Amino acid sequence: MKKFMDQDFLLSNETAKTLFHDYASKMPVIDYHCHINPQEIAENRKFENITQVWLGGDHYKWRLIRSCGVDEEFITGSKSTDREKFQKFAECLPRAIGNPLYHWTHLELQRYFGYYGVLNADTAEEVWNLCNQKLQEDGMSVRGLIKQSNVKAIATTDDPIDSLEWHQKLKDDPTFDVKVVPAWRPDKVMNINKAGFSDYMKQLEIVSGVSIKNIADVKAALEKRMEFFNRMGCRASDHGLDYLIYNPASEEELDAVLQKGLAGESLTQEEVNKYKYAILLFVGRKYAKLGWVMELHYGALRNTNDAMFQRLGADTGFDCIGTHFCADSTVQFLNELNKTGELPKTIIYPLNPVDNAVVGSILGCFQGTLAPGQLQQGSAWWFNDTKTGMIDQMVNLANLGVLGTFTGMLTDSRSFLSYTRHEYFRRILCNLIGTWVENGEYPDDIEYLGKMVQDISFHNTNRYFGFDC
Repeated sequence: MKKFMDQDFLLSNETAKTLFHDYASKMPVIDYHCHINPQEIAENRKFENITQVWLGGDHYKWRLIRSCGVDEEFITGSKSTDREKFQKFAECLPRAIGNPLYHWTHLELQRYFGYYGVLNADTAEEVWNLCNQKLQEDGMSVRGLIKQSNVKAIATTDDPIDSLEWHQKLKDDPTFDVKVVPAWRPDKVMNINKAGFSDYMKQLEIVSGVSIKNIADVKAALEKRMEFFNRMGCRASDHGLDYLIYNPASEEELDAVLQKGLAGESLTQEEVNKYKYAILLFVGRKYAKLGWVMELHYGALRNTNDAMFQRLGADTGFDCIGTHFCADSTVQFLNELNKTGELPKTIIYPLNPVDNAVVGSILGCFQGTLAPGQLQQGSAWWFNDTKTGMIDQMVNLANLGVLGTFTGMLTDSRSFLSYTRHEYFRRILCNLIGTWVENGEYPDDIEYLGKMVQDISFHNTNRYFGFDC
């Protein structure tokens, strides 16, 4: 029996061990998609206790605790203490066998706090005291956590109306040499059917200096903001889509739809789709000119629990996988950009794993010369960033594309302790490749294989996004 999460955790053969320990583990981290707050980096926040850094805003953990029947007060409530919230998590965690949270939690305890025991109800007090004491040390501030994780670059997720003031402060700070750049997330511009659209567009008018009366004005305002983001070091966009759309319309049709949206009038689904497609096509062309990567996340059913949405708002753990099939519209959208030579480097993240093979087959239709793997299937996302989900995604990519050009892992997280997810991914990657080698499915060329896992761990991402790290 193997020891629990020892140095060879998830490495089942000698080739895998060599690839991880001698090659992958040594590589820096580029976290090219996350949801951490740049203000907390600029201000170098220190956390008072482990609950603040671990459980605050982490809907993965919240879902786990809810699934054990714990009252919401001990998850997101304001009357329970941080210590009580931590205790509930510790009590629930041992039941989560097979859940990546069990592994992530113990990797974080090992790497950041030097704790190699097991977190449960009985050890909660010991872990609480150890972690809280450790968090007061100088190297455990936000910047300290980033530096000890060997992170070289971070791309946050930012709205077009954001001032990016904290990114500017970080650019001007000579004491912190990790690149922190914005990533463009224009979902609120596209969500013409959502409450607050008109108010949001008024804010866009203010920051862009463009009076928005028609669709051409929307594009002009977006272009100004994209140019500002580009000057601030932006390398990528990110879109959270229900599904990819292909629904062309004339300028006159789009102007009419926009006027209804600005007036708060109800819109048909076709009208919504026409507007969203027009905006996505416009920004896609601009991304190509700027050299940005276009990231497309699709397939989530969001805010499914009305009662809890009213209580807690969005991004609190009440989203799930959707089943909308959009292969045809994805192909048509990519083809439209490709016809005019305006298809940017693109990463597609399907939330439904059923779509893995569909996306993998689509990518091969539109590969170009902007980069090796100009079109990418994104790393296993959200409900798929499990051990089996990562394996399935990489096997699919290897079967239908080129695994060696893969841009690898990201955290997609709001936590400064989640960089261990890169280690988790690298161990799984090395074990997958090692298994193929030891099965006689690939030559035992350890030098070439080592370079490949280093590329997937770091170099491919660095080149693809142009971080110059």
